[in-house]
Amino acid sequence: MTLSRFAALQWLSFALVAALLVYLLSPILTPFVAAGIVAYICNPLVQRLTAWKLPRTIAVALVMAGLLLLFALLLLIVLPLLEKEVSQFVARLPDWIEGTRTHLLPLLQKWFGADLQWDSGAIKNIFLSHWQSAGGVLEKLLPWLGSSGGAIIGLALDLLLFPVAMFYLLRDWNGGLARLDELIPRHLYTKTRAVIAEVDRVMAEFLRGQISVMLLMSVYYALVLWLIGLDFALPIGIIAGMLVFVPYLGMITGLTLATLAAMMQFSEFGSVALVWAVFGAGQLTEAMVVTPRLVGERIGLHPLAVIFALLAFGQLFGFFGLLLALPLSAIFLVALRYGKAWYLSSTMYRKP
Repeated sequence: MTLSRFAALQWLSFALVAALLVYLLSPILTPFVAAGIVAYICNPLVQRLTAWKLPRTIAVALVMAGLLLLFALLLLIVLPLLEKEVSQFVARLPDWIEGTRTHLLPLLQKWFGADLQWDSGAIKNIFLSHWQSAGGVLEKLLPWLGSSGGAIIGLALDLLLFPVAMFYLLRDWNGGLARLDELIPRHLYTKTRAVIAEVDRVMAEFLRGQISVMLLMSVYYALVLWLIGLDFALPIGIIAGMLVFVPYLGMITGLTLATLAAMMQFSEFGSVALVWAVFGAGQLTEAMVVTPRLVGERIGLHPLAVIFALLAFGQLFGFFGLLLALPLSAIFLVALRYGKAWYLSSTMYRKP
């Protein structure tokens, strides 16, 4: 019994040290964590390619090339759309300023009794002169860039490390798993393998649920934006829905694109506010209903636990804490299931 307690204390100490290291090293773990997540998602495809007698290195290169192509296609959709929307927004800006003068000022005078003077020509000149001199912003940003050089270099290194780490993780995936398998204590091997298989099953359910969320939110945004008559509803909806796998990124990107599209298409502010309402409702529905039900229920987590996990991991580990929240919660869920089974069969529970 003493040896068993000592072994348990050793494992607990190891887990605490590992958790502390992850917390302290979280700023530099970002590219490796992101590469590990994407490698885990892509590994089944690599395995399928190797089953067709392709060398694993070539299979990994093909999969990464496919991901790069998808990313390039996404940029080809977003950048021209954004450029067109911004140029049309600037062209329509004078009309917006004049419309604000004719509609907003009378309301302010009616509600507050304020006698405000509005020089539309001067405001137009201010906006246009600032827009035309936007190139001078870079000169003003140089001191900030110099003082934030470390952060910029760190971001650049993260972007460079991500594909490198992903390539080696995918190429050496089977070998790495085999080496980890050798480290499992032999007397715990069967139970540990069962736990790992359960974690893998839960993670697979998580991925299926996340794909369902992406498809459902793409349909929602594209359909509702089309119903309110917004141009570019289909590409904006697809982009907003496909990016929901990164928390808030899909909503922010889609909202930005849709707002620009609405401002260049509609002459009244109410239509722009309607677009904002669509994305506000979509974000609330996705966070409070869709993700908890399609992802949380698949991995066995209560909807409230899903919301708590997103907030807790985001607070502890920042952006990629949000990305890791549900997968890590799924792993903890499996651990809790086995821990509960052990507790119910232990003398601690059964002893009168």
